[in-house]
Amino acid sequence: MSQPPPQQNGEPEGFGAPFEPQPGMYGAPVPPRHQPQPGPYGQPSQPPYGYPQPPTVPYGHPGYPPSSPPGGPGGGGGRSRGRAAALVAAVLAGVLVIGTGVWFAVGGDDADDGKPVAKESGASKKPGPQVTPAAGADELNKGRKDGEAKVRWVEKNGVDLPQGGARVYGPWLTGDIVAKAMYRTASGHSAEDGTRKWSLRLPADVCAAPTLPSPDGKVVIGLRADTGDGAPCDRLQMIDLTTGKAGWTATVERTGMQDGLSHIVMAINSDVVTVGRTTLTDAYRISDGKHLWGTLPGTCQPYGLTSGDVALAAVDCRKRPSDDDVGDEEVRRIDPATGRTVWTYKVKKGWKVDRFYSVDPPVVSLRQGELNEKWAIALLNPDGTYRAQPVPGKENFEVRCGEPGENLDDCIGAAADSDTLYLATKPAAGADGELTNSVVAFDLSTGKAKWKVPAPPTQTLHPMRVENGQVLLYLTPPPVKAGNGGGIMALGPQGGALRPVLRHPASAATAVTGLFEPTIRFVGGRSLISSGYITAETDEEEMDLRTMIAFGD
Repeated sequence: MSQPPPQQNGEPEGFGAPFEPQPGMYGAPVPPRHQPQPGPYGQPSQPPYGYPQPPTVPYGHPGYPPSSPPGGPGGGGGRSRGRAAALVAAVLAGVLVIGTGVWFAVGGDDADDGKPVAKESGASKKPGPQVTPAAGADELNKGRKDGEAKVRWVEKNGVDLPQGGARVYGPWLTGDIVAKAMYRTASGHSAEDGTRKWSLRLPADVCAAPTLPSPDGKVVIGLRADTGDGAPCDRLQMIDLTTGKAGWTATVERTGMQDGLSHIVMAINSDVVTVGRTTLTDAYRISDGKHLWGTLPGTCQPYGLTSGDVALAAVDCRKRPSDDDVGDEEVRRIDPATGRTVWTYKVKKGWKVDRFYSVDPPVVSLRQGELNEKWAIALLNPDGTYRAQPVPGKENFEVRCGEPGENLDDCIGAAADSDTLYLATKPAAGADGELTNSVVAFDLSTGKAKWKVPAPPTQTLHPMRVENGQVLLYLTPPPVKAGNGGGIMALGPQGGALRPVLRHPASAATAVTGLFEPTIRFVGGRSLISSGYITAETDEEEMDLRTMIAFGD
């Protein structure tokens, strides 16, 4: 591991290449993220059910060509099979691991208010015989042991999707509603028993959405301009998650050829939603759809913000944007209502903002190289000044995040409080050949490791957030029946033994491992695991897939 280069502008040595690739390690594939992620697993700290801990490669960033789900847009039914295999192949081709904890991806304005275009309706095709959420839970609760939480309800897909499947946005929790959006439908379910409370048919595919809803239970999602191939992601639709009613709509107008709208990054901060892309960000008031700000003065423009109480922005300062040029970048804390900069942290030239692992305190993932082969983490003070960087030693770390083009605050495997950063190590084969990992705690002031706690054999641990002085972690179920189903665990500030917070039943382990790219939420003593992507070999299998499982007493 080489010494980090000095910071620009005479700043202290803050980051450089703390996680360097080692010879012979190129091309080692990352295990599919459905061996869970937090690719959101449990984010920042406030939101309902466990707002995934703030935020892998910024969407729309130069050097990341737009990508779409396998199969692209299209109608459901009558398609070729084998799409699940194609999707897995695409995931493995797009995410690689290099050396000590480094992974990288390869391959591939003013708005007018309008009348709501969404209509209340059912799914794109009427599903066959339905199994109630309660009946699905009863099936998984058979054999549940003392001390294990029960499965409260199970939702099955019931939606016929286009070839290649569809990405799931959410879930968003507000009050007693669990809501999500997928393909051309948004839906809300009872958090108590899983019954569907509302369904909203959308005129085109959902193409973007913020990680969190607004405090009063509203969300603004991005839709394709139409149902044709390659349609830009330039339509906004506000939805009241409590009632399922569609609100205002708007069109994000392009400001020039460099204003890419194939992918957008969305975030919600209080009553403001921001829409970021390669060259600029637009902000709208959620309550009435009013456009608040767009291109900011000067050459530096934000291309993505984080959701929640603190709005951190990734900022690009290139004078002439181009796909192969990496200019100076900054991290800024922004007032989302005005676009005003609160503080700025200048990133060393040649490095780019990757993700935000925490917003309070600020923990920033940075990448360098044509293929993002160098990875660094900058630990900042609340005012944006440099604090330290983790000293990894010989450990190999892995934080699981969304694909290029997705939000900057959707990672699992990292969590922080005022004095400690918790990172998951990359899963490796244990004595029995099954994957397992550990969690390492770092002192935020010095970057030095304080302690390390291993996961149980054949299981992996993923930090979600810090709450009441304890780090909450998601423990995956073992790959084969081993007497437990994983669940939510906790570690105190000194490490020590893992303490169970909510044990998921072993009888549900197979169902949980069958959820692809899962998102995990935990709040109020209950957990919710939701598939992040829905796909299957046949239409029948696709319709019958479990998509959300809720646990708790």
